[in-house]
Amino acid sequence: MQRLYDFIRRHPTSVDSFWAVILLGMSAMSAGSIGSGAGGAAVVVCVLLMCLTVALRRRAPEKMVVLAVVTGLLQVALGIEPNVSNFAMLVVVYTVAANGARWASRLALGASLVSATISQLRWPVEKGDTVAPIAFAIFLTVPFVLAWVLGDSMRTRRAYFAQLEERATRLEKEREAQAKVAVAAERARIARELHDVVAHNVSVMVVQADGAAYVMDASPEQAKQALETISMTGRQALAEMRRLLGVLRTGEQQVSGEYVPQPDVQQIEDLVEQVRTAGLTVDFKIEGTARPLPSGVELTAYRIVQEALTNTRKHGGPEAGASVRLVYFDDGLGLLVEDDGRGASHELYQDGGADGQGHGLIGMRERVGMVGGTLDAGPRPGGGFRISALLPLKPAH
Repeated sequence: MQRLYDFIRRHPTSVDSFWAVILLGMSAMSAGSIGSGAGGAAVVVCVLLMCLTVALRRRAPEKMVVLAVVTGLLQVALGIEPNVSNFAMLVVVYTVAANGARWASRLALGASLVSATISQLRWPVEKGDTVAPIAFAIFLTVPFVLAWVLGDSMRTRRAYFAQLEERATRLEKEREAQAKVAVAAERARIARELHDVVAHNVSVMVVQADGAAYVMDASPEQAKQALETISMTGRQALAEMRRLLGVLRTGEQQVSGEYVPQPDVQQIEDLVEQVRTAGLTVDFKIEGTARPLPSGVELTAYRIVQEALTNTRKHGGPEAGASVRLVYFDDGLGLLVEDDGRGASHELYQDGGADGQGHGLIGMRERVGMVGGTLDAGPRPGGGFRISALLPLKPAH
């Protein structure tokens, strides 16, 4: 049964031609009922034309409805009484209402409304009676109108389903695009976190390792203290790496407390102390009334200070010192990190700030942009480098 349905759907003209042949045979059998006043050749031509409209109704619905109307007018002009072949008009009206152009559909509707009336004016059902022809005309008009309404409803239904399919396709594409954007944003976030964790902690460990090697013989106690700092910093880096890797895991239950929490503003003081221990002089001050901030703002502030101090150690030189200022405003948090070192080359902070080994300043700008803030990074008058940021308390829309 399914194969038959598939064949009918793939070969509509063949199926329509089959029904046209059936209609032609039925018209030939009823040829004796056709009015004797019409010529035989004209009858054959009209019957063939009506059957042709059935055979080609789905291939060329507009042309077929015009042909049916012309054939009907030819019947009226030649006096050929309605016969079985005129059933084709019903089929063509339905087809053009369902599949044809709008103008052809309107033409079919107009012909449906007047064809029965014209037929009764030409061949009244009872001569001399005015009521019967009117009633019969109305009776004959109803099937044509119903055929047009059914076809137009089918057209509307198909258009509705096509619109639903288009909407579903569009939504699917939008979901895919949103998923790609989300994946890219998550990759960028993880890359920023990895850069901040690795760059900061590894730089501290390198500085302490160099210091330990330098004083190993002259001052074993200082070397021991440096090694302890390396050990502590390494454990901290591993803890943060475990947290980041835990975010990447899916389908696993994370035990509360298994991963360290996100750094916040309160931990900036610990960060500064750690940097001081590594040998960098840092002046740290807080202005304004400290208060809880949104988690995104807290993490952004911590990472900016962390990256700025890391850059000072990497690019400021051995005698560089730094200062960190946190300013609590009514509507945001201000950050100012400055150093008096060698500063940075032009390429390190222009056009996003790729630093040659990572993307520290790029990550800063991305973080600040995510919370709707502003960042200014560049050389400091008189030498050194300055990073200034303003983080609003309201999230970016």
